[in-house]
Amino acid sequence: MCRPVAPRVESADEDVMMSCDSDRWLVVGLGNPGAGYADTWHNMGRIAVSVLAERHGLLLSKRRFQGITAEGRISSERVLLLQPETFMNLSGNSVASAMAYYDIAPERLIVLYDDFDLPLGYLRIRNQGSAGGHNGMKSILNHVRYEHFLRIRIGIGPVRGGDSVAFVLSRFPNEDKETVSDALSDAADAVELLLAGEVQRAMERFNRKGPPQLRLQEPQRD
Repeated sequence: MCRPVAPRVESADEDVMMSCDSDRWLVVGLGNPGAGYADTWHNMGRIAVSVLAERHGLLLSKRRFQGITAEGRISSERVLLLQPETFMNLSGNSVASAMAYYDIAPERLIVLYDDFDLPLGYLRIRNQGSAGGHNGMKSILNHVRYEHFLRIRIGIGPVRGGDSVAFVLSRFPNEDKETVSDALSDAADAVELLLAGEVQRAMERFNRKGPPQLRLQEPQRD
């Protein structure tokens, strides 16, 4: 069971650190379940975990913790991959259940999710912070009650059509599918670096670079 550990400096505003026994990592891809939500912008985190699982020969098939899971090793680390089946707004129920069962500390949690405030094709990696208006992250923070865990935001912006809810639940248009594929591959690369303990390297590699279609674009010739 995770145990609270007093902060080094006494402060009413300082978070209480958690000490747990498991050496597993929990990698969570947020999204909505069901064929009706497949290939929608709000499922970018969920799809990224599928890409990661396929890359490492892990089968996302076992239903537990109110989600779909796979277990194995990535970057020599034991991992539990989780795609919550609770719908986005209740993602924290699934994540908290898996963390409690395996005694996983928040510091060994990685969450992947979409962000329409970030341009399409960009990634941002952080090890703490607020939900930023994302309902899945709000639910996780409400259950974990500790904001110091790794998260990978996958850019899907800008919102097209003016209605953000309708946009995130819409499917990728054909013209964006190549950029989406490159971004998902980048997200899987980022998870591998984080699991290998290369947090700073992952941030330097992905937080400062442009979207895939701009990185790969050939210079124009007269």
